Amino acid sequence: MTIKAEHAGMLRNVGIFAHVDAGKTTTTEQMLYQSGHIRALGSVDAGTAQTDWMDVERERGISVRAAVTRFAWKDTPINLVDTPGHVDFLSEVERSLRVMDGAVLIVSAVEGVQAQTEIIWQALRELGIPTLIYVNKMDRIGADAARVLAELRRLLSPGIVPVAAPIGAEAEFAGTIDLLDLQAVAANPWADSYRQEALEAAAEQDEALLEAYLEGRPLDNGRIAEALAAGARGSSLFPALFGASNRGIGVRELMDAVVTYLPAPSGSESAPVAGVIFKMERDPVMGKIAYVRLYEGIIRNRDILHNHSRDAQDKVTQIRRVHGQKSEDIGVLAAGDIAAVYGLSRARIGDVLGSPEGVPGEKRLAVPLLTVQVQWASEADYPAVVAAFQELADEDPLLDLQWLQDERELHLKVMGPIQMEVLTSILLSRFKLAVSFGAPSVIYKETPASAGEGFVAYLAPKPCWAILRFVIEPGERGSGLVYKSLERNERLLESYQNEVARRVPEALQQGLRGWEVTDLSVTLAEGEHHVWHTHPLDFVIATPMGIMNGLANVGTKLLEPMLRFRMSVPEEFGGKIMNELVVLRGEFEAPVLRQERMELEGLLPVATTLDFPARLGAMTKGRGTLTTFFAGYRECPPDVDVSRQRRGVNPLDQAKYILAVRNAMSG
Repeated sequence: MTIKAEHAGMLRNVGIFAHVDAGKTTTTEQMLYQSGHIRALGSVDAGTAQTDWMDVERERGISVRAAVTRFAWKDTPINLVDTPGHVDFLSEVERSLRVMDGAVLIVSAVEGVQAQTEIIWQALRELGIPTLIYVNKMDRIGADAARVLAELRRLLSPGIVPVAAPIGAEAEFAGTIDLLDLQAVAANPWADSYRQEALEAAAEQDEALLEAYLEGRPLDNGRIAEALAAGARGSSLFPALFGASNRGIGVRELMDAVVTYLPAPSGSESAPVAGVIFKMERDPVMGKIAYVRLYEGIIRNRDILHNHSRDAQDKVTQIRRVHGQKSEDIGVLAAGDIAAVYGLSRARIGDVLGSPEGVPGEKRLAVPLLTVQVQWASEADYPAVVAAFQELADEDPLLDLQWLQDERELHLKVMGPIQMEVLTSILLSRFKLAVSFGAPSVIYKETPASAGEGFVAYLAPKPCWAILRFVIEPGERGSGLVYKSLERNERLLESYQNEVARRVPEALQQGLRGWEVTDLSVTLAEGEHHVWHTHPLDFVIATPMGIMNGLANVGTKLLEPMLRFRMSVPEEFGGKIMNELVVLRGEFEAPVLRQERMELEGLLPVATTLDFPARLGAMTKGRGTLTTFFAGYRECPPDVDVSRQRRGVNPLDQAKYILAVRNAMSG
């Protein structure tokens, strides 16, 4: 018996992305309502939106987790992923991007292009995901379609092309005109300039159209539509539409555009299974729920699935289609589709299921730059708090828990203050635990100060034998770790060399000051095992000792995270702001004056700017805007020296370290 995927060739997998408050969740809600999927409209403000079902989302009116839902429009099934808009939840956006075939990027007709808009746009372009632009809030005071369109082209891409023209703006906004509807355009002459832009964009996609356009001959509307659709699916054109989602205006046209301009997924049901887990939840009764995008093959209830990332097998107990808080058992997941898979008890976010062939890579957007210590109300809560955060780290690995068992401390990485507030709320509502956080501190890194060697001869206490010599050299900024081995298999068996290669990145998680060591090359120049005395685990113990010996020999320099910023302030505050930037160790280019405002671009250290956004508001009477992007790490000034408490025993204290690791392994 073969089970065909529902409308496999017609399916769309679409992510909705935007800066916070541009109207993503409201737009999603309207799509569900106008497609007939839900009978009554929910509201973000009232906390009744389908895709914002967590307590914290309903209380705060923001999306915290990506939400998957499914509806059909004009016989085309659409998997829609509503993603968070706040920069603190960028990791959710990052994971959603990986599994989308098309995207809708929502921009406010008042605020225009904002910080998150640019970050997401960059990622969409690097991944080559076909994208629609939806200019929302056209009914708001200050809405200006022409200004926003010009800004989109200037800051994002000149390939952004309107396929509709707005009728009026602000209180007079009454909908849009399809630019391929000649009668409607003729009846509204002001729409002709929008149509000309669409015609020029289409002509650039099709030689015959271009020839006819240049010669002034009439253009075939069907050919124009085909050229625009081909350009959109090939990511050379980005159709722009206009609407006011809170009033339901423009949403039908947006759904039409999703079907017309965004591609169906590819993939074959007869190929070996290849999929990825992009979201995890936990059900109190059913256990882990893994949201899977399947690229190839077919999965059925009771199938045994190979988890390539964990090298483990798990049995599928149920496959369900999720709609907000409701779900239905569908029993099968076919190539190209998305569903919730139950029974994958060992799975974590990002795991590849089946074959890694055909599964796209990740685009890293979220880089947590702050670390915080968790504090709990009662000492009796300690074990439950640790367990709760371990569960949350399964759902968001970027939390990167650091559990100092001897000190009874728990530290985690965060993106910012909103994420900390949300974590506090989740601990209370889901786990009934009251927690707070210490003051956030910046995550520094270390890098070798010079080139040199690390050596270890682990020969006692017997039985053991592992000799290693590493060459450690500084690398270019942003290069991470480059590892290679020059040792021959006769002197050091391949299985032992593989163990060393696995342990080097772990050993570099904590350098001389306790921070991760990066931007270096490590070469295994020499290694030796003993036919009788070597135990397979000897190289697990020896590798960190050899690496730390090398770091102690070469020394390390401290690196700090930097932000690239763009700032706009009223001209009268410009001098004061530039002085402040100098105090913050900022670097900036010559200011640009635009319409009585000063625009500044440059670099700022994260460490000096934790409270700067709030102070900027006070210094400019709320009229300054600041956009920041992570710009990598660079060397700290000599007067900055920050250490971090180390987890476990330092491998430099070799006797104590050997004892601790051997006890842990035998235990």
